[in-house]
Amino acid sequence: MTFYRQVGSIPPKRHTQHRRPDGGLYAEELVGEEGFSSDSSLVYHRGIPSALVDARPWELPDQTVTANSPLIPRHLKLHDLFTGEEWKAVDAVTGRRLVLGNADVRISYAVSGLPSPLYRNAVGDECVFVERGSATVETTFGALEVGPGDYVIIPRMTTHRWLPQEGEPLRTYAIEANSHIAPPKRYLSRYGQFLEHSPYCERDLRGPQKTLLAEGTDVEIYVKHRGENGLAGTIHVVPEHPFDVVGWDGCLYPYAFNLKDFEPITGRVHQPPPVHQVFEGANFVICNFLPRKVDYHPLAIPVPYYHSNVDSDEVMFYVDGDYEARKGSGIGKGSISLHPGGHSHGPQPGAVERSLGAEFFDETAVMVDTFRPLGLGEAGLASDDGRYAWSWSGRGPA
Repeated sequence: MTFYRQVGSIPPKRHTQHRRPDGGLYAEELVGEEGFSSDSSLVYHRGIPSALVDARPWELPDQTVTANSPLIPRHLKLHDLFTGEEWKAVDAVTGRRLVLGNADVRISYAVSGLPSPLYRNAVGDECVFVERGSATVETTFGALEVGPGDYVIIPRMTTHRWLPQEGEPLRTYAIEANSHIAPPKRYLSRYGQFLEHSPYCERDLRGPQKTLLAEGTDVEIYVKHRGENGLAGTIHVVPEHPFDVVGWDGCLYPYAFNLKDFEPITGRVHQPPPVHQVFEGANFVICNFLPRKVDYHPLAIPVPYYHSNVDSDEVMFYVDGDYEARKGSGIGKGSISLHPGGHSHGPQPGAVERSLGAEFFDETAVMVDTFRPLGLGEAGLASDDGRYAWSWSGRGPA
């Protein structure tokens, strides 16, 4: 993942006896990526982590996707998906609604007020962006306090639950991978340390500080996993609470990173999106666009040039501020723009001239670029404004 941490009680030497006060042994569990060939942590349980007493199916929320056909750019209004007070009966896991997806990544949205069940994603890592609201994310490794602007990186197979702050809606934008999610390799040394040109570093990452040691018997864990025709769900019932860890150490654990700790890279002329990259997974990247000084060449055009992403679909989630290039399109806070590969896109009419002379952009957005086409989930279909594709020409089909 990133760098070594040690929390709670562990023995001086790995794979050696670690005994309870009553003389019994704690159960040592290796949580590791890529077999035994990549990052891992050793976790010490009071109970046996493999123990099960029951298992039954969990019917997942609708995970079907519909091809973006005919191929057009789209504006999806996520804030229209949860209206009124319905968030009070929704949790941040089972209440996720699928917006976009392909074989590599799924993007979902939820507005919630209930504690989630204990949950484990056995398919891939999750990067959950907190748009609004605050929560405690309790995990096997300990708890994280998270709020607006936080990315929460949860490694595959980490049992966790979301506990929203009471009385306010928690808006979460979940990016679920079929792989691992990590900082870009070009930001890291060959040993994994953040390099000087990286826009963030180890000091900006917040990991669990202490273990939880919860009590409970016959506890349910909702597990998302691969099935015969894609994704499937199972509810495992375990004899002891999974938050029974007395200590752990290693380089694989959940952590939070706030986008305000990302230092934007700027230049005399417009910088391409890779300078805004924050994470990457297999066949996709995550970038963020933040308030920043903009291009300072005397003839600079601050907004992006028109571009054809021939290898990727571009998904932009507009979080805050006033996005200069999209003025006049109807896009605002809570919007997603989908610019598919095969369609050239860029500033709305008039945006280039309006941007000349600008010295600062006040905008916050999270971008996902995928290298396979995205399909529309049920929430994407439900939130499509139906007009965005014609916003550059000013007229649509007869």
